[in-house]
Amino acid sequence: MEPLIKVKNVRKVYRMGEEKVVALNNVSLEIYRGEIVCFLGTSGSGKSTFLNMVAGLEKPTRGEIYIGGIPIHKLNEEKVTLFRQKNIGFIFQAYHLLPMLTALENVSLPLIFRGMDKKKRNKIAEEALRAVGLKGYGKRRPTQMSGGQQQRVGIARALAGTPKIIFADEPTGNLDTNTTREVMNLIVGQVRKHKQTLILVTHDRSIAEYADKVVTIQDGNILSVTVRDSAEKEQEEGEKENEQ
Repeated sequence: MEPLIKVKNVRKVYRMGEEKVVALNNVSLEIYRGEIVCFLGTSGSGKSTFLNMVAGLEKPTRGEIYIGGIPIHKLNEEKVTLFRQKNIGFIFQAYHLLPMLTALENVSLPLIFRGMDKKKRNKIAEEALRAVGLKGYGKRRPTQMSGGQQQRVGIARALAGTPKIIFADEPTGNLDTNTTREVMNLIVGQVRKHKQTLILVTHDRSIAEYADKVVTIQDGNILSVTVRDSAEKEQEEGEKENEQ
């Protein structure tokens, strides 16, 4: 089976005055369709830089990145933007909801760039809000919702239109333990249901328990790649459900 995402010898160097900072050091990795992959590392380890490279938000200094055979590293800004709009959803730690828009408008916003008419995108947004347990919340603005509810809106926005890949950068960083569990069960459940690929970036080892593959990264280097046994994951997921 061909990997959905293929990263080959990617190196990223930032210049800070006279100093060079190596954020990624010849990183190579393959990610398959439908996998949940967690990048685990402390702040400054290079995990968010890896996500930015694969999402086409930044260009590597050296190396190659392919998604579905498409060389993301070679695409110009216009083409890579169009690719993201059609294939990628994002979940952020700080939610990044627009305060002047309602929940429904926030969720439907990315669909505007796909050229969808208002009726169709509102229908998709309503379905996405329902899927994350926010039926009836469409007219509320972010200031009228809790942190957990705002993150659910962020998840709905990422899931709307069922993109092939979901990137989640510290998706539970601003949430308490119980809400973290609820949000992660929600994300994983929806991703599994739609057979999407999920790439998680976190410093929290408990989040890594949800992944099929755990990539430990430090100082721009991959220290280890652990593929978790399906029976082990099923047992842990069952235990999490029983705790609720």
